[in-house]
Amino acid sequence: MRFYSIVIPVYNRPEEIKELLESLTKQTYKNFEVVVVEDGSKDSAEAIVKSFSQRLSIQYFYKENTGQGLSRNYAYERALGDYFIVFDSDCIIPTQYLQTVEDRLNSDYLDAFGGPDRADASFTPVQKAISYSMTSLFTTGGIRGNKKGVGVFHPRSFNMGISKEVWLRTKGYIITRKGEDIEFSIRIMSYGFKVGLIEDAYVYHKRRTSFKQFFKQVHFFGTARINIYRFVPTELKLTHFFPMCFVLFSSLSILLALFQTLIGLLAFSFLVVYTAAIMVDATIKNNSIYIGLLSVCAAYTQLWGYGLGFMEEGLKELFSPSKDKMKELLELKRTSAEG
Repeated sequence: MRFYSIVIPVYNRPEEIKELLESLTKQTYKNFEVVVVEDGSKDSAEAIVKSFSQRLSIQYFYKENTGQGLSRNYAYERALGDYFIVFDSDCIIPTQYLQTVEDRLNSDYLDAFGGPDRADASFTPVQKAISYSMTSLFTTGGIRGNKKGVGVFHPRSFNMGISKEVWLRTKGYIITRKGEDIEFSIRIMSYGFKVGLIEDAYVYHKRRTSFKQFFKQVHFFGTARINIYRFVPTELKLTHFFPMCFVLFSSLSILLALFQTLIGLLAFSFLVVYTAAIMVDATIKNNSIYIGLLSVCAAYTQLWGYGLGFMEEGLKELFSPSKDKMKELLELKRTSAEG
């Protein structure tokens, strides 16, 4: 029976963590602690965290802001568990989550794992639409590391577990922002650890509450993909160019259609079919035409946000000498971890 340490970095989101901690009190598997690291927040969650001290075995730490990657390392150093699980502060955890993980590790052990995310019935229509977009095969959700997606599965740190041995061997994250979880996953595999998806270990991920916030988030994801390339060039795949291609294609389609050119009208027709496919699929999955419409907005927000971020950071990389410095830093960190 493993003892788990649940690691939660938090930054200016006390109300979110309240929902997360409340969900953890309802776990059917009880052998765990919670480690909350406040990453230099101005809007402190300390009072909320401490209000759970009678219901959860919980540690709270406040530190200067360094970003989520190094905050997780800070928690790992202080965690007491045999196995560490990281959640984003905007997640809600189903009651059977830890038991599901324990059962899987007992039957088919994984040194590190990731789990998927879903939309809860309590989510707002916008949150459900964003959740659809982030998990759909019609958008970058299809290449975000799920089992049915493209390429090798890479756990994402909104729902990710590692053994204590993985932490001791790798020394955790070396990037604190911009794709830190993917780089960490790749490095875990490079050490020969067994990594996989636990499909039933899902979380309800609330994500952002407006399309403006969502655009900002996915724009950041686009820049992060280029940042991962700086550390691991082989991890930039053709599929990662899809959002950028979509931005260019949709812009050109609309422009050429306005001039009523045959190519423009055909391209625009394809765009209409693609949009209708998202609308129908999202409507069926959510049993709501309204959420179907919002999902179209979410999908375009995601693809344009990610694509623009990818292009902007890509241009910086093209004209910047930062790549050699990044590689030197990675080699230094690897040498330190191996020592």
